[in-house]
Amino acid sequence: MEAQNFFEKVYEVANQIPYGRVTSYGAIAKYLGAARSARMVGWAMNNSAAKDVPAHRVVNRIGVLTGKHHFGGTNLMQQLLENEGVVVKDNQIVDFQKYFWDPAKEL
Repeated sequence: MEAQNFFEKVYEVANQIPYGRVTSYGAIAKYLGAARSARMVGWAMNNSAAKDVPAHRVVNRIGVLTGKHHFGGTNLMQQLLENEGVVVKDNQIVDFQKYFWDPAKEL
């Protein structure tokens, strides 16, 4: 699968993440039939700034804000999540399962 096509599929899934919910790189990869490609999902999120994708809603498998350095070195990722009602403490989502959205179950 060509990377650019994969990235576009990742963006399509990310755009479906509901307000106030989060998912993981791995959950997106698994949904797209590429379960071992969580890192590629991360690369897609890193390149999503010009695509108007809610990249702030994609975190690692335990709810850590691993992509935050792509938000200008600020706490913008955390602020965006908190604005949606997601509780974040020490760069990790509190009660991660409460906010977790699984595309395999929702799409």
